[in-house]
Amino acid sequence: MKAAICTRWGPPEMLKVADVKRPEPRKGQVRIRIFATTVTVSDCIARGLKAPLLYRILGRAVLGIRGPRRPIFGIVLAGEVDSVGRGVTNFKPGDRVFGMSRWKAGAYAEYVCWSAKTLLAAQPVNVNHEEAAALPYGGLLASHLMRKAAIQPGQRVLVYGASGAIGTAAVQLAKHFGATVTGVCSTRNLALVESLGADAVIDYTRDDFTRGDERYDVVIDAVGRRKSAAALLRAGDVLTPGGKCISIDDDFPKINIDDLLLIKRLAESGEMKPVIDRTVPLEEIVDAHRYVEEGHKRGNVIVRL
Repeated sequence: MKAAICTRWGPPEMLKVADVKRPEPRKGQVRIRIFATTVTVSDCIARGLKAPLLYRILGRAVLGIRGPRRPIFGIVLAGEVDSVGRGVTNFKPGDRVFGMSRWKAGAYAEYVCWSAKTLLAAQPVNVNHEEAAALPYGGLLASHLMRKAAIQPGQRVLVYGASGAIGTAAVQLAKHFGATVTGVCSTRNLALVESLGADAVIDYTRDDFTRGDERYDVVIDAVGRRKSAAALLRAGDVLTPGGKCISIDDDFPKINIDDLLLIKRLAESGEMKPVIDRTVPLEEIVDAHRYVEEGHKRGNVIVRL
């Protein structure tokens, strides 16, 4: 089968497409024929071991000194169950599934074997494989933020980085939970964020949300502190008494199957729209990684297999 493998830790050029052996499902696993995956920011961070020095040292010790011992990245997939291992009862061959695995990876390939207990669910019935692949990463991480912020009906919520994979999901989930939502993004993404249900949008290239008159119960940083640090330094100035500012970088996101099932239901009802910046073939994985690392993608970059 075809797969994109990471030959060494480093820049996107360390990825190459190669023929590798198709995996066989073990007990409790399902083998999935993958039709679409997503290049996430997490993939790029992992490929480059972009972390503080101590974590880089530990990462090399655990994951591989010069390059990853498990060279096939990709934590998101949409596809079809091809075969199942012994003891699997919740999936059968032919099931269309989508999901995400934080630990196993392997989705930059035509086939992967994942535990049947990982975050996998039947695809929303009204989307294709590429649209299904655009839902789990941003949707699950945004669900973590919603839960941490304890979003309530009537609250005023500002989403900083509202046009990325996590931000587009956060806008839609906050609206689902009854909040009044303001999205912060660049000029070219204002219409997109409005189309997702934002009640107001702020162009960060022209206006500083921390200098406005509006006050918010929750400020959500959906892009991470490497890009948001300067803007969020003054976020406390626009919070209501008892308000909170939370970042996707504050802790390790906790995600679960109930979140994925909620995303599925919202996609089927039309409350959550998959946002795709571009779709590329597996052979363009290096360019896809370069583009994601630039930090200006709209929603998700999908890889078609």
